[in-house]
Amino acid sequence: MRCRVRVAGAAWIFHLAPPTCHHLSHDLSPGGRGEQGVWSVRSGSLIRRRQLARTLRELRQKAGMTIETAAPLLDFSPSKLSRIENAHQGVDVHAVRSMMDIFGVGGERWGEIVELTREANAKGWWRAYGLDDHCYVPLESEATRVRDFTVNYVPGLLQTADYARALFANSLRWRTPATLERDVTVRIIRQERLTSAVEPLELLAVVEEAVLRRPVGGPTVMRAQLAHLVTVAEVDTVTLQVLPTVVGAHPGVDGAFTVLSFDGLGEPDIGYVEHLMGSVHIENDEDVARARVVFDHLRSVALSPAESVALVERVIAQL
Repeated sequence: MRCRVRVAGAAWIFHLAPPTCHHLSHDLSPGGRGEQGVWSVRSGSLIRRRQLARTLRELRQKAGMTIETAAPLLDFSPSKLSRIENAHQGVDVHAVRSMMDIFGVGGERWGEIVELTREANAKGWWRAYGLDDHCYVPLESEATRVRDFTVNYVPGLLQTADYARALFANSLRWRTPATLERDVTVRIIRQERLTSAVEPLELLAVVEEAVLRRPVGGPTVMRAQLAHLVTVAEVDTVTLQVLPTVVGAHPGVDGAFTVLSFDGLGEPDIGYVEHLMGSVHIENDEDVARARVVFDHLRSVALSPAESVALVERVIAQL
């Protein structure tokens, strides 16, 4: 079960569930990935709902209406309209059309908002794999850049299927063979954005050297994983850096973390931290800014991308 708690003044969302909130109970299908199973960014996630909510709020304000004056015209209570404008409650196309009539919206703007509403209400591809819309995967699906610092394992976006399979098989969360394979499938689908011709995802990854030397899945699996790192490091959207052990103490010793950016979408960066009991989404601006500063420092003391690949190749030779 997942439980979300907002901490006053902190804007943290705690997920008491397995990392990335996998609740895999549905049948496997390519639904939501577009034609012929191709990955699609236009899917119903929290980011799209926030965009819609902000747009509707701005339209009401531009029309010179308060929530109290607009709500009765829509047959809404003021509290319902407030929830819609804060992305705490969904809204369908019919209601949005009524809102645009009342707010005096027309022309091309009308069509844009209707399309945004459909995107906000669409079922993302992750639904077919049992994930809900409040987890990490939907956020990543809309992100333009991911900063990922890992201390125990290869970043999920860079894992081979066998490496991911070995991690899942040895985690504390019990999985059936079917749910394990579904988790692996989700991980591989996420990686498609790194090489997508449409809205590709940029990944900046800093990995502790110990990650390269931890034989997850045994020598054969690990050798293939390291070879994959060498290959994927050549992808234009991927920057891989290794933080060597000789660096000693550093600001990232407290643990792994991720920062997601949404350039061009009007959304602030979001932090993400996995832990033994689940995961935490961090939305407080100061906390996220601190994470960015730490990440930039880690990049500055890590090996360069070329040096990092050379180290990976040396570790492969030692296996």
